[in-house]
Amino acid sequence: MTRNAESGAPEKELNAAHGMTVVARSQGQLVRRRFFRHRGALAGMVLFGLVVILAVTSIGAGPIPGWWDKDPTTTGSVVGEGRPTLSVLPGFLGGGGVHLGEHPFGQDNVGRDYFALTMRGAQVSLLIAVIVGLVATLVGTVVGALAGYFRGWTESVLMRITDVVIAVPTLLLAGLIGVIVAGKGVLLFAFFLGLCMWTQIARLVRGEVLSLREKEYVEAARSVGTSARRIIFKHILPNTVGIIIVSATLTIATAVLTESALSFLNLGVRPPDTSLGRLITDYRTALSVRPWLFYWPGAFIIAIALSVNFIGDGLRDAFDPRQTRVRD
Repeated sequence: MTRNAESGAPEKELNAAHGMTVVARSQGQLVRRRFFRHRGALAGMVLFGLVVILAVTSIGAGPIPGWWDKDPTTTGSVVGEGRPTLSVLPGFLGGGGVHLGEHPFGQDNVGRDYFALTMRGAQVSLLIAVIVGLVATLVGTVVGALAGYFRGWTESVLMRITDVVIAVPTLLLAGLIGVIVAGKGVLLFAFFLGLCMWTQIARLVRGEVLSLREKEYVEAARSVGTSARRIIFKHILPNTVGIIIVSATLTIATAVLTESALSFLNLGVRPPDTSLGRLITDYRTALSVRPWLFYWPGAFIIAIALSVNFIGDGLRDAFDPRQTRVRD
């Protein structure tokens, strides 16, 4: 137990006498506490987790079977004009209680179960969003780190390339890529879409690296002959992890909306596969007669985008170094 140099009293007792309790915490502990005290971020995590669990477990993924007894490809007879059988209203409000029925989200024109179709669309949209986030984060981080650390002609070339990509509207560039890779698979489409969305991360990382490269520990590493690659990846980038994580999270949310917009314009996912945006495109003419074919995928797009944005906001606040006040 440490003691005060003048009085000899334990520091903990002195702090208690002043009505304070001081607890030393690491940076990681502070980030976690700030994040889990962010109500919006927690709500976003719960909502996003529910969407992912429902999409993956319901119809299964790959060799893993799901608990739902229908698949998104089997056709059949349309029952009751394909109306949803889902009911969540209690009897006194005119409902039948919680009841899924045979087709909780209804059926499409050829009798396919729309719940299974929506879950398949959610799986594809989430897969595209994650791949886009990973590719954009990787490319943007490398470009920003190299431009910020080396400066000179390296920075000039990389930043001019970044400016050119920024000057072209993202939707236009992504649409062009969608035309080029049309019908060649979801993974290839997601990869090239990620190559359209790295510029924001690159600019943020570059700005952070410009500041960190002047720090004393970087100068000390240079003085002992540490290679530039090791300085960048071992000393600088770990200190930009907050910006990188937040940017990646927000890029995932943007990717969901971008993929939906491209699929709506028939430039994204192509049949026989589907996505949430593809479902809206396929059944946009049914909005006035069978609106549930439009509402269900739209609701999942909104849920995914909002939840990821809330998580990103929580991460941004958690990694903010100015958020230093954490109460017990």
